[in-house]
Amino acid sequence: MPTFPTNFVWGAATSGPQTEGNFQKPHQNVFDYWFATEPMAFDSGVGPDVASDFYHDYASDLALMAQAGIHGLRTSIQWTRLIDDFETASLNPVGVAYYNHVIDAMLAQGIEPYMNLHHFDLPVELYQKYGGWESKHVVELFVKFAEQCFKLFGDRVKNWYTFNEPKVVVDGQYLYGWHYPQVIDGPKAVQVAYNMNLASAKTIAAFRQCCPQDDHKIGIILNLTPAYAASDDPADVAAAEFAELWSNNLFLDPAVLGHFPAKLVETLDRDGVLWEATPDELALIQANTVDCLGVNYYHPFRVQRPDISPQSLQPWLPDIYFKEYDMPGRIMNVDRGWEIYPEALTDIAKNIQENYHNIPWFVSENGMGVANEERFLDEQGVVQDDYRIDFMRHHLQALAKGIAAGSNCQGYFVWTAIDCWSWNHAYHNRYGLIRDELHTQTKTLKKSAAWFNQLSQTNQFD
Repeated sequence: MPTFPTNFVWGAATSGPQTEGNFQKPHQNVFDYWFATEPMAFDSGVGPDVASDFYHDYASDLALMAQAGIHGLRTSIQWTRLIDDFETASLNPVGVAYYNHVIDAMLAQGIEPYMNLHHFDLPVELYQKYGGWESKHVVELFVKFAEQCFKLFGDRVKNWYTFNEPKVVVDGQYLYGWHYPQVIDGPKAVQVAYNMNLASAKTIAAFRQCCPQDDHKIGIILNLTPAYAASDDPADVAAAEFAELWSNNLFLDPAVLGHFPAKLVETLDRDGVLWEATPDELALIQANTVDCLGVNYYHPFRVQRPDISPQSLQPWLPDIYFKEYDMPGRIMNVDRGWEIYPEALTDIAKNIQENYHNIPWFVSENGMGVANEERFLDEQGVVQDDYRIDFMRHHLQALAKGIAAGSNCQGYFVWTAIDCWSWNHAYHNRYGLIRDELHTQTKTLKKSAAWFNQLSQTNQFD
């Protein structure tokens, strides 16, 4: 029976743009704009305008989360809701009041707030005016926004995070076209990755001025997808090594170690695509590493040698060095198209322990999205999501092995508390411990919520 430490935090993760809706929001982010201009790019034409209506329902939603045993909630503060003028970071009073109410309501329910500052929701006008994260001026504007958050809410929020999954911004917006503006440009992607690392470090420096208290911590949330070679063939092993550098170490190393991986820098420099950086910026990154780390884990990253040589005449993209590999006989979440491989959590725990100073970390997202959950409703209207319970159980077993070996993992946050809007996938797959009936916004506990509540009460499961 896996047992977790007495101070282990059981929580859930979500984000502002995926839950709040656009009520009384003064600006559009890139997803708001994309939906307004191309609604059929979204599953069933469902956009972020209502989402799960956390904006109006936060008090009752948080009460349901407490019933599900959620003791910590990671969500985000929307830049486009809090700020009126991005250049000066002047405040929108309605946005300030809203986040104050939400934080107070969390604490009243015994739910510790874990606040993230960026969850893919760049203000669209900063993309249109400056190119978004391509611009170092936007880096400075983001730091101004972050400083306002620290000053406004730092008296009650002790756990802060600069970015959620910055690698998804790089991949989705600049490499593979998942997210607006759907730019396919490898060199721009490299510069964006650098600028987001710089923004994180500058935000950490500002945090340490605004929130010097010992019990206040700041980190970053990274989606770690361990790269596994398809075989022991040296070419496959080399492909996995580069995939690990690009997909994981590009953000993990500067966040925790204060520098970029030397081998990755060497490759990017040789290929003529290395980012523009100054010695002062690199020194700032070196001096402002994270206090803690959030790890989002859903699936492994299996790769093999590319079909053609990277030296071929072709546009530069990172996957000139690797090709994704589908392992025969793998267990799949077919609805989402992801392999289910819990053992990677043990490997992640070991990697952080051995190579990243055994920094305090937590599983900041882990969950299973399933389509058409209506088929699992029982006669009482409760979703019998045993598949989600099994998913969590298997991943927690793998995590427990890493903790038993000494990895400093301090919590597990499921994705997600309440079924939420998921970018251009909208509500195709449901992830919540709590069901949201979209037409009525009626929210009810699923079977997994009772299981999670028992887990958080006892710190163990069968």
